[in-house]
This record gives sequence, structure tokens and C-alpha cells, in this order.
Amino acid sequence: MGNQFTDIGPNATFLPNLRSSHIVVIGLDNAGKTSLLYRLKLREFVETIPTKGFNMEHIKVSVEHSNTFHFQVWDVGGQEKLRPLWKSYTRRTDGLVFVVDAAEAERMEEAKVELHRISRSAENQGMPVLVLANKQDLDSAMSASEVEKVLSLQEMSSSTLYHTQGCSALDGQGLQLGLEKLYEMILKRKKILRQSKKKK
Repeated sequence: MGNQFTDIGPNATFLPNLRSSHIVVIGLDNAGKTSLLYRLKLREFVETIPTKGFNMEHIKVSVEHSNTFHFQVWDVGGQEKLRPLWKSYTRRTDGLVFVVDAAEAERMEEAKVELHRISRSAENQGMPVLVLANKQDLDSAMSASEVEKVLSLQEMSSSTLYHTQGCSALDGQGLQLGLEKLYEMILKRKKILRQSKKKK
């Protein structure tokens, strides 16, 4: 699919420029991770097949005042046998995007277990987490606040910044706002880490 930078929507709040952030997209199989990635990359819905390993793309997001921020996005397969590999992708990343199928309530407990497991691992302590409640185009989809509650995000480590965003890979709604929130959390965490180093 190529690795050129691609712009998405210009309607956003001003954010200070950061050269590039490395983020990893994970979640259960069939949550829509790869469809979301290529909706961001190509600005259109792409029918995808289950990811056997990973996809990697560079995405450039435009915001107001001609400002942009860059993400190097790794999308990792979510089948049960691939989940033990998540840790090797999330190590030393700037942020985590956890995608759930908001219309599949019966798998929320499974998603919760996997999200808490990866966010609590030693190397991921305090890493910003953006939860994307995908498939908001479906009438049966749970809202972002319902997903946040069911996943018990408030039980994550007190050092973990998180945001839940409703979205749809089909029409792209919510993705711009979600990435802006993630970017803000990444900047905030970098600032906290810098301050804690100065205190040592």
C-alpha cells in the first residue's frame, strides 16, 4: 500500500508541532484495525482481510494554521495466537491505539482482559491509550462512554492517560478527533517524563 505521507481533514484545533510519533494499533480480530488504518491513509473505506502479521504506514494529519503531525502507525493482527506478539510491537512506542468493535458487546470482556494485560506490562506503564469504539455507523454500536465503562478504563494505572473516541472506518467519523487527543496525550506524557528527569 506504499508509505507516502497522506493528509486527512484540515478541521482541527491547533497543536504544537512534533516531528513524528510511533504508535501501535491493536485490538481483537475483526475490530476493524486495518480498515481504520487505510481510512486514515487513503481517505476511503478499504475491504481488508485478517492481518496475519502487521501493516505499517506513515500518516500525516493536517491541523489548522498549516500545522501537521506525523504518525508512524503499526497495525498488528488481533487473532488469539498473535496477541503474545503485541508486546514486541508496543515496546518503546509513543502511544497505543486499542480498537474495539462497539457493535459486538459479547466480546467486550475479552477485549478488556487484553487491553489491561498489555497496558499493565512493565514496558507499557504510563503509555497513552486511545480506545477507538469502531463501527459507530451501526445502530447496535455502544457509545464511546459505554465502551469506556465496560472496559473499566478507570481501573488502569493512575499514570496512564487515556481517551475513548467513537469512530467509523466506513465514513471516517471520529478519527481526526481521536488522533488529536492521542497526540495531546503523547505531548503531555513527554512533558511529564522531562519534568521527572529534571527532579532526579
